[in-house]
Amino acid sequence: MAFVEPGAARVPLAERLGYGPRARLLIVHADDLGLAQGVNDAFFAGLASGRINSGSAMVPCGKFDGVAAFARAHPEADIGLHLTLTTGPFARPWGPVAPPAQVPSLVDGQGLFHQKWTPKTPIMPDEVEIELQAQIDKALAGGLRPTHLDSHQFLLQMKDARLFEVYLRVSRAHGLPILVSRGWFKAFPYIEALLDGSDIVLDRITTINGPMPPEQWPDFYRSKIKALPPGISEMVTHPGFDGPDLQAFFQGRQDWGAAWRQRDFDYFSSDEFSSLLEEEDIQLITWREIATRQRVPL
Repeated sequence: MAFVEPGAARVPLAERLGYGPRARLLIVHADDLGLAQGVNDAFFAGLASGRINSGSAMVPCGKFDGVAAFARAHPEADIGLHLTLTTGPFARPWGPVAPPAQVPSLVDGQGLFHQKWTPKTPIMPDEVEIELQAQIDKALAGGLRPTHLDSHQFLLQMKDARLFEVYLRVSRAHGLPILVSRGWFKAFPYIEALLDGSDIVLDRITTINGPMPPEQWPDFYRSKIKALPPGISEMVTHPGFDGPDLQAFFQGRQDWGAAWRQRDFDYFSSDEFSSLLEEEDIQLITWREIATRQRVPL
């Protein structure tokens, strides 16, 4: 791979893929596949509609096998891996794919992932690499051939340079593009410094972070889509069905909970969303198309 000096001019990704300089391209991406059945079902429905066109799976989670089965039956689906190193305050927490004894800095006394990393959590990069490789190996063994890699809670991108190096090394070893945005370069300068000319870099990433009144949901997405500049953007969504399964899983949690995820599904499955894309001349694109145009083997 040819090294590009930090700060050197980069040809915009859309133009590298053969699109014009004014093209507005969008990945509508569903995070957290495998987390719960209600999340899987919402993604499958969104994918069938063509309005949610990409997703990434959490290999350590309890419903990952359902995603792998879907991927085997639908090898054309754009599904990556949502590399996961923490759990949450859920009814069904999870631990690593690798044996806990091999990744002691990543787990608590019960062999589960930490819920949060604090300054007192001495995460060891070599153990992170062991776990990431184990997650990729399990996905491949289950018949899921990922189109890309991203990271739960953006930990691999935004924690520190050591973990970003691991993220890059693992992705390059498997020939898989990773989720990185130009918008992160200023806040995390090590990202640009460690990339080279062959790495895929999206122009921007948009998502709802944390609390937002339900009635503001459509306005948020509508304004973001209307203001979308040329280039390749990813809209990170978290669709799910607000039923008994997801309600029990989240135990009343509001942010990123069952009702929160239902609102994401509702907007991106709506006729309004489809009409807005057409009105704004925005074209949907997938990681699979990006990799194919870049001649990255999948």
